[in-house]
Parts: sequence; structure tokens; C-alpha cells
Amino acid sequence: MRTVWTAAIMAFAVDQLSKLILVQWMDLATAGPFPVLPPYLVFTMGWNEGINFGLLSQSHDLTRWIFVALAVVVSAALLRWSRRFRRPIAQVGAGLVVGGALANALDRVIYGAVADYLNMSCCGIVNPYVFNLADVFIFAGAIALVLWADEPGKTGGAKTP
Repeated sequence: MRTVWTAAIMAFAVDQLSKLILVQWMDLATAGPFPVLPPYLVFTMGWNEGINFGLLSQSHDLTRWIFVALAVVVSAALLRWSRRFRRPIAQVGAGLVVGGALANALDRVIYGAVADYLNMSCCGIVNPYVFNLADVFIFAGAIALVLWADEPGKTGGAKTP
């Protein structure tokens, strides 16, 4: 469980530090788009009240708190499930999902929406969407869980005949 908690805390801290710098110190919302490596990487402020790509975004305050509660419940369930993981990569994956989900949930508590700021485009395709590091951690952690989470009922190191 130490690996899960370490990954969760690191993902949470890195995401929140990036938001502190870009949202608070740089005031990206007022400053406007900040080209880092245009067009590949541009910091652009966006507020997501819904889920991925703004789906289910509504101006209802109740929706915000439902998403916060959902993030906490899913994180708790994932922490419980991860106790059975034998592979460190699966434990890291679980931690990344938990840290990212709770970081986005904290955004909803503080700002009323998730602070998104990363815009990436490539090869003539202009991406209109923005995301944040928590989203990256959630995505990477979910891929790790799909590929390396232990199957229920199997023990680590067991050999098949």
C-alpha cells in the first residue's frame, strides 16, 4: 500500500503545484494563452464544470458536489481494490488515478470547476480542448490498471502448469 499512497500523494502534489503556478501566480485566465512549444504545447486556461470534454457540465451547484463525492467514492474503492495488487506498476497506476481524481475534486471544491490549462495540437490538427496533469495521471493510471492489475483469485508469483 505504501507504493499506492506514494504515487497518489505525488500525483496530487504535482497537479496542485502546477495549478498554483498557472492559475494563481501566472493568472493564466487573465494573461491569456501562453505558448510553450507552439503549436505542440500551449497553456490556455479553461474551466471544466463537467467530466471529460465538458460532458455533463451544468451550472447547478449540486452537480459539482456530486462529482466531488463520486471522486471520493471511486478513490476509496480503488484504494480497497489495490490492496490485492502484487505488481508495483499496478500499485503505481492505482495511486495515479486516486491522486488525479482527488486533485480534480479539490479543484471543484476550491474553484467550483476543474482548472484545465494544457492544450496540445500536432500535425495540422488543432485540438480545441484543454486538460491538466491530473487528467494525464488518471489516464496513465487507468492504462496501467488495465494492463497490469492482478486478476481476482490469482496470487503473485504463481506458476501455471
